[in-house]
Amino acid sequence: MKKTFLLRIDGKHPDRVLDSIKHEIRKYVKRERRRALPLGVDYWDFDCKFGAAEESASPVHFATLTEHIDAIAKDGGEQFYIEILSKHGVRLARPNDAPERVTSSAVVASFLDDAA
Repeated sequence: MKKTFLLRIDGKHPDRVLDSIKHEIRKYVKRERRRALPLGVDYWDFDCKFGAAEESASPVHFATLTEHIDAIAKDGGEQFYIEILSKHGVRLARPNDAPERVTSSAVVASFLDDAA
């Protein structure tokens, strides 16, 4: 998806326009994630660019897109450019020296052991 979204449209409330833009982006990402994965690929990842215009767009992390959209809307921007391209993602094994991940079940188990 490579698109310039207008935030100010005559006859439409800016908040509703912002909501519809976010919905369109989420719908695109959901559709891309539903595609079949090729062999050797674990998940769909996304390369993203964001900016006030296509020329000024810079790479951003996918998880921060809504924050960038909200910021430009709050600053009174008229439009923004967004580019979301799907790519193959492969999970890497955790190194042996990495600390073990703490899960909620491990915390509950340690709490029950301490209480007993």
